[in-house]
Amino acid sequence: MTYTAKTFDIPALKGISQTNIDEHLKLYSGYVKHVNLILEEIKRDSDNPYAQSEMQRRLGFEFDGMRNHEYYFASLEGEAKALGQESALAQALAQEWGSVENWLTSFKALAKTRGIGWAILYYDYEQKKLMNVWVDEQHLGHLTGLKWIIGIDMWEHSFVADYQPSGKGQYIDDFMANVNWSVIEQNYKNASDK
Repeated sequence: MTYTAKTFDIPALKGISQTNIDEHLKLYSGYVKHVNLILEEIKRDSDNPYAQSEMQRRLGFEFDGMRNHEYYFASLEGEAKALGQESALAQALAQEWGSVENWLTSFKALAKTRGIGWAILYYDYEQKKLMNVWVDEQHLGHLTGLKWIIGIDMWEHSFVADYQPSGKGQYIDDFMANVNWSVIEQNYKNASDK
């Protein structure tokens, strides 16, 4: 099994430069490359328990880095589209947080967590519940069995080319303004229809 880097139709974005997106996509391609290298190494060193355990440990970081970025870039494809206020997702956000605006305030606050990682809105299909979660790095804190709805990359590589470290809040605002919410609404539909 070999993974292939996906291509994304990302238009010009408000506040986030094409240079930044191009560099970010190169980083994503590196995750795909390293997932494939690790999977090859696991096959090759199947008799070496130390090599096996080390490769398995590294696989989670590289794989989640690959997959997180696929969701991230997909949310920017096409063009920015507003969240439909009557959509099932908007209703679910309002049910959980009182309003879409309350959720957005909570999500942006989560994204400002000190450190590197991801702010992710998940759907727990067993409890029929949305929840905001901070994931350290790429792989520490993903909640088992929950489905990704939207996430924002809060590693410095995602914003320092366009914003100073003190501009993290502006990056978050610009990212959210560039989201194609029809993609996010489809993520929610796919997750909640199970």
